Parts: sequence; structure tokens; C-alpha cells
Amino acid sequence: MKLFNIYQPKIKALPIIANIPHSGLFVPNDIAATFTKEHLMSLPNSDWHLDQLYDFLPSLGITVLQATHNRYVVDLNRQAKEPLLGSFWSSVIPETTAFNKPIYQNKPLLEHIKERIDKYYLPYHYQLKSLIQQKIEEFGHVYLFDLHSFLGLINDDICLGNVNNQTCSELLISTVENCFASQGYQVVINKTFTGGYFTKNYGNIPNVESLQIEVRYHVYLKENQLDKLEPPSYDVIEFQVAKKKFYHIFNMIISQLIHY
Repeated sequence: MKLFNIYQPKIKALPIIANIPHSGLFVPNDIAATFTKEHLMSLPNSDWHLDQLYDFLPSLGITVLQATHNRYVVDLNRQAKEPLLGSFWSSVIPETTAFNKPIYQNKPLLEHIKERIDKYYLPYHYQLKSLIQQKIEEFGHVYLFDLHSFLGLINDDICLGNVNNQTCSELLISTVENCFASQGYQVVINKTFTGGYFTKNYGNIPNVESLQIEVRYHVYLKENQLDKLEPPSYDVIEFQVAKKKFYHIFNMIISQLIHY
């Protein structure tokens, strides 16, 4: 399976890239064999179905990059630094889940960890850098939306993160905040989820504004499916309602940010 999908704009392209690094569910056989049975069945803390929730973005002129492999193959939203195998919150390959449940029957050797970084991590980041550079060359600037979802830690609907006002302008974050709020969502800024490696790293590039958008699972998935040992379904009314709202939200964001 290819490492990522690129969805090009279906209308005139905008200086906006949407990055979806954690919605992929594919785990290669050699890695799957090292996981516990329970972990492989559940793949907790995945950004369930965000590729489907946001599949309208190219119709608005937004370029989308989406990872196909699961975050437990390699976490694209972590810096590839020591310890490479370690905390869910900081290592490129987590040793346990966000809630400290075991992942591995047999922990990967260092040589296999490095192989995973070379094979799955670096090509994705090279591709994103290339897309960003193309947008800068075409438009002079780019907005990068890093799209995620979550369960736990906070109970708000939407959390926007710009690393405590370091990676994007007040105009961008307030625009996105107001557009989500206009559809009835409770929005917080830099509360627990301040922005991961994508937001920090690419937001430091000149002419790039990056913003992390975290959506609570309950906003778009059915609550009684979230505690099962299998991925929740997106064939539920909550998903359809949220998707319609999100379409209007991103339309509003574009109309307020982009001057044709």
C-alpha cells in the first residue's frame, strides 16, 4: 500500500494545505505480528475517519495530504529524536498507548525502528515539504491546517493550537475559532493540545502559518461505539451532521481568509 494519498483541488487551488497524519489504519504484516492482539484490533487514539469527514476539502480548492499507515507504525507528528521508542506523547514510535496500555508482544529492535523511520516517516515529511514549497512559489504564502481528533484529557468540542501564538497570526486562529463557534461548537485555544510536531516545525518556515485543529470524537462519532475493541463506524447520523457543518465552516474560513 502507498504511504499517503494526495488529493488535489477540484477547483482553483488555494494557498491552503490540509494535513491528516493519523487517520490511516493500515499496519504492515511484519509490524502487526509484533503487536498484542487487543492492540491490533482496537488501534486506540487513531483519528478515526477524518479522511472521510474532510473529503470535501478538495472541492473547495484545498490540497490534502493523508497518511494511509496507522500512527503505531510510526507517529508522523513526533520529531524523530531520541528516544525513538518511548512515550506516546513524544517518541516517533510509542511503546504504550496514550493511556499506558501495552502495544507490543515483542518490542522492535533499534535497527527495525530506524528502518520504519526511513520507510514510513521521512517520505511523508519530504512530500509535505514539497507541497508547502509549491504553494509558497505559487502564492507567496501558505496556510497549513493539521487535522486531528481526540478522546479524553478535555471535554471541549474543538481545540485549536498554534503553540501558544507562535505558529500563526491572530487573524487565522480567530477566524477559525469564530467559524466553528458559529455552528454551535464549543471552541478552546491552546488548551492541552497546543500543537504537535507538524504545527511547530512547519509553522517556523517563513511564509507558512500552521494551525492544529483537534475535534473531539463525540462531535462526529456515536458515543456507544467508542469503547469497543474495533474502529467505530462513520455510517452514523452524528457523522453526517458534523460533515455538513464542517463544510459550511471551511467555506466561511476560505471566504474570510482568501482575497481573490
